[in-house]
Amino acid sequence: MTFQDLGYTDTLAHYRKENELDAFAIGRVILEHKDRYVVKTPTQEFDAELIGNLRFTAESRYDLPAVGDWVAYKEYDQDKALIHAVLPRQSCIERKAVGKSGQVQLIATNIDFGLIVQAVDRDFNLNRLERYLTICNASGVQPIIVLSKIDLISAADVDIIIKQIKERIQGVPIVKVSSESVGYKQLAAIMEKGKTYCLLGSSGVGKSTLINGLLGKEVMETAAISDAVNKGKHTTSHRELIVLENGGIIIDNPGMRELGITDAAAGLEITFETILEYAKHCKFKDCTHVHEKGCAILAAVANGQIDARAYANFRKMEKEKMHFEADAKERKQKDKDFGKMVKKIKQQRKNNKY
Repeated sequence: MTFQDLGYTDTLAHYRKENELDAFAIGRVILEHKDRYVVKTPTQEFDAELIGNLRFTAESRYDLPAVGDWVAYKEYDQDKALIHAVLPRQSCIERKAVGKSGQVQLIATNIDFGLIVQAVDRDFNLNRLERYLTICNASGVQPIIVLSKIDLISAADVDIIIKQIKERIQGVPIVKVSSESVGYKQLAAIMEKGKTYCLLGSSGVGKSTLINGLLGKEVMETAAISDAVNKGKHTTSHRELIVLENGGIIIDNPGMRELGITDAAAGLEITFETILEYAKHCKFKDCTHVHEKGCAILAAVANGQIDARAYANFRKMEKEKMHFEADAKERKQKDKDFGKMVKKIKQQRKNNKY
């Protein structure tokens, strides 16, 4: 294995040299647990933590490492290291932090492709699929739709689901897989060496089974669906990076039941490009596409040219985006005011001292 096999690029190498980080070793974060990290190199893995300066100067979650990041570190004991810097990210998949107004949760970084996994027997939902697509598109990550558990419904029903997807979503590859080893070779064949793939999906859709199928052996724990609540169980409790035998790099994630939209304007424009094409013909340039007379989008919904469910989903996510932006702005102002207060108190103490 080489650094390139782990996803290291010439751009990162140039940054490392330009910023005089050559004195440090480099590795990729493959596991994150609270304030501890596992950093992988081609030859070994380190249990790592942040140096104090990096931790205390961090202004937001973006300044701290996440799974997928490349970091500069120094070994201080056997298999133990201190992280001194986080190298620039190529991409960052994020969602609104659950229960935290105006805050984000980093799902994974330096991702090339997002594998959006949905189980056809119970999890399939077009609105949720569009939500995952929006997050991928906002992050500059290429989406691939993976329909799992196709052995649990008829081939005709699978064809109906694929038709429904293609009616609302164009240009995104679709791969069908099952626990009976169907589709793994097809998926592995399109996975590129040195590229990073992030698994996205709810609990119980078969992400761990998918990894086992790609590896050709049982390395990830799997669990049955709960019949009582018809929901999947969390068999993955943390994010983890795995290098596949074909050279692809895959990041597994805990199942996500909530998938809040952050500042995803670009993602919405790409996901709902077909809908927004009609906006060019709206009577008013500042049309909100909600109630205006002369709105081309509303007219297209009314005459069936735009799927009413897709439009409703677009409006829902647009509202979420606006709400998140307002919360983030308010939170930023509060943090700024708090910083001013702390600075004022420090100055007063300094003046009183003299």
